[in-house]
Amino acid sequence: MRIGVPKEIKNNEFRVAITPPGVHDLVAMGHQVTIEQGAGLGSSITDEEYIEAGATIAPDAASVWAGAELLLKVKEPIESEYGYFRSDLTLFTYLHLAAEPELTAALLASGITAIAYETVQLPSRALPLLAPMSEVAGRLAPLVGQSTMLRPNGGPGLLVPGVPGTRSAKITVLGGGVAGTSAVSVSVGLGADVTVLDTNVQRLRELDALYAGRIKTIASNRYEIERSLVDADLVIGSVLVAGAKTPKLVSNALVAKMKPGSVLVDISVDQGGCFEDSRPTTHADPTFLVHGSLFYCVANMPGAVPNTSTYALTNATLPYVRSLAALGWRAALAADPSLALGLNTYGGSITNSAVAAAHGLPSTTVEAALAA
Repeated sequence: MRIGVPKEIKNNEFRVAITPPGVHDLVAMGHQVTIEQGAGLGSSITDEEYIEAGATIAPDAASVWAGAELLLKVKEPIESEYGYFRSDLTLFTYLHLAAEPELTAALLASGITAIAYETVQLPSRALPLLAPMSEVAGRLAPLVGQSTMLRPNGGPGLLVPGVPGTRSAKITVLGGGVAGTSAVSVSVGLGADVTVLDTNVQRLRELDALYAGRIKTIASNRYEIERSLVDADLVIGSVLVAGAKTPKLVSNALVAKMKPGSVLVDISVDQGGCFEDSRPTTHADPTFLVHGSLFYCVANMPGAVPNTSTYALTNATLPYVRSLAALGWRAALAADPSLALGLNTYGGSITNSAVAAAHGLPSTTVEAALAA
């Protein structure tokens, strides 16, 4: 199969969809891999490394898209890439369509087959292709939160661990999933006073046992969220409903009650965000003020550490890429129900009910798409 990997062009997105070891693996299977010139440089991967692994280097994005049967990306396509869509192309990338009405419309209009990393789901309900980036974003969140709290960056001038004789920062983590657990880990390591809220009491038991009582675990509800946030210096939102828009847990009115200079980091902004006032920002301009609190809502947080993120992502996606390349998308999805859940659009129809509900559009089933 002809596999294409273009350069990512979203603001300050330095990741790339495959590593040289991944290329070597696919080429050894008999596939042709074409990489856009310079696509890996942001992740400290040179064209020469890709060539040594067996890839062909293309001069521009247009030739990569045009020559591909299976196109691999990291982030969702942006408007300038919509013209590359076509009905005989399979796109495998993060899409987050519930928060992307224009992209959804473009995918439907083109008839492209779009498979989203974030909705591939195991029988255990784990999200294997979202997990590595959730881990990266979760571990980054306390670090960018600390940076944002520095006075030169507009914050209150608070050092998370404090020093002897001063208090440490109070960090509240909303959600104890993969991203939230990673955020808790780094927050504890920084010496913060950490509280985590989740609706899953069993998960809270696991976290309490893991940290031997060094963190506070609270069953999440509106009352407890408000009680925790009005006292927090840093809030990390890490709530996710697979494929659907994220529920809004923190209202504008609640932010108005928070400490001036408090920082809110919304990891879930890709899916609409869990704070009422969340809107996507970029690494170039990451924060904005709401009632004196600083919101950090960068929609591609792992792009700040692209070398780590690229290798972690390829580790997760490569088994599925192998299957798609070897069998074609229909046979690969028919053989793997987890991968089948990744199908979001096919032939002008939405095949993910949560995405359809987010946009008020009709949907069809994956089974119908496979039988078409």
